[in-house]
Amino acid sequence: MLAQPVAAALVRRGVHYGWVVAAVTFLAMLTTSAALGLPGAMLQPLSREFGWATDQLASVFAVRFALFGLLGPFAALFIARFGLSRIMVAAASFIAVAMGLATQVTQLWQLFLLWGLVLGCGTGLTALVLGAMVANRWFTAHRGLVVGLFAASTATGQLLFLPAAAWIIEHLGWRYAVLPIMAACIGVAVLALLFVRNQPRDVGLRPVGEPADAPQDAPLAAAPLNFLAPFTTLAEAARHRTFWVLAASFFICGLSTNGLVQTHFISLCGDNGLSAVPAASVLAMMGAFDLVGTTLSGYLSDRYDNRKLLFWYYALRGLSLFWLPFSTFTLYGLSLFAMFYGLDWIATVPPTVKLTAQAFGKEKAGLVFGWVFAAHQLGAAAAAYGAGLTRTLLLTYNPALFAAGAVCLVAAVLVMRIRRFTPAS
Repeated sequence: MLAQPVAAALVRRGVHYGWVVAAVTFLAMLTTSAALGLPGAMLQPLSREFGWATDQLASVFAVRFALFGLLGPFAALFIARFGLSRIMVAAASFIAVAMGLATQVTQLWQLFLLWGLVLGCGTGLTALVLGAMVANRWFTAHRGLVVGLFAASTATGQLLFLPAAAWIIEHLGWRYAVLPIMAACIGVAVLALLFVRNQPRDVGLRPVGEPADAPQDAPLAAAPLNFLAPFTTLAEAARHRTFWVLAASFFICGLSTNGLVQTHFISLCGDNGLSAVPAASVLAMMGAFDLVGTTLSGYLSDRYDNRKLLFWYYALRGLSLFWLPFSTFTLYGLSLFAMFYGLDWIATVPPTVKLTAQAFGKEKAGLVFGWVFAAHQLGAAAAAYGAGLTRTLLLTYNPALFAAGAVCLVAAVLVMRIRRFTPAS
């Protein structure tokens, strides 16, 4: 509705409309991140109210993470069929419904349905695949930077929502903590309807940074819902070593971030005498550092060897996880952890997206990255449940932290086996 006149007005001021689409996409992914992270702040309140064990709740969160990732390849398919705007609206609606109805649960299966299945599907539609497709369609220049900003939105979601959510949980109860997320979902849906369009030519423009004399892409027709396409792409990609290295390293990425720290950090701090509000503030501190680190990573990925960037990201993350149990959970110790861990929390995303595009080409990059991201979330699901089981059986998270640190070092070595600037091999 407003896209065409706003685009024309911005062009007269020397601003490309692609940045408006990127801003709305950033907000959509930010809201998704907040919705994914919020249940982690509710682990102990739910356990106290309903008597559910940590591993039982962790199994719900594991399903959510798995669906968040496994929907990635199909999210690309749905976006190609229905368009960016409709998918953002549908995702926001799923998330709002899941959050609102969860306040009425009395049984674990109800929470599984809402926060496992519905929330998993809603967040899966606006996973990193959405950001990758927006960056590829709307940007020729600054693509790495834009992907970095989208990835950093996950950190910003925690930065904005978690400390406030922890305060609301502590003073008003966990049911009231879902209200900010629901309001944000409504806002995202309205903005997507008003301003998001599928491609630059819909508002009479070329992608950001594309020369005026470059051949213009054909109009994007609504693609048929061919559910075999993601599996065909997976079968083709699976024949190449590069795909398996990217998938394995991203599995470890998810295992050592979303599944472990995002889900269990507040509970871990509670075990060590730190209440929910300061623990959530440490997560917000990580988010602030990651906003800087991931945006910088996008900038660096346009200029340096992405394999070497990933090597340092995984190595530093692994060392920071080894340090966490010895931090004594003081302000100094946790601040040190938040800085080193936070700087590369999601910084792995821009180099991984770039390597996927280099290896498999721009046309297939969205679907292939969808499967790589699915591996990321399967790793998150494994860590969410595994760490919860460790906490239930051993009454400590330490084995999970040491295991995650060790596999991060494995990932650092693994990514150097990717060939540089070559087609898939």
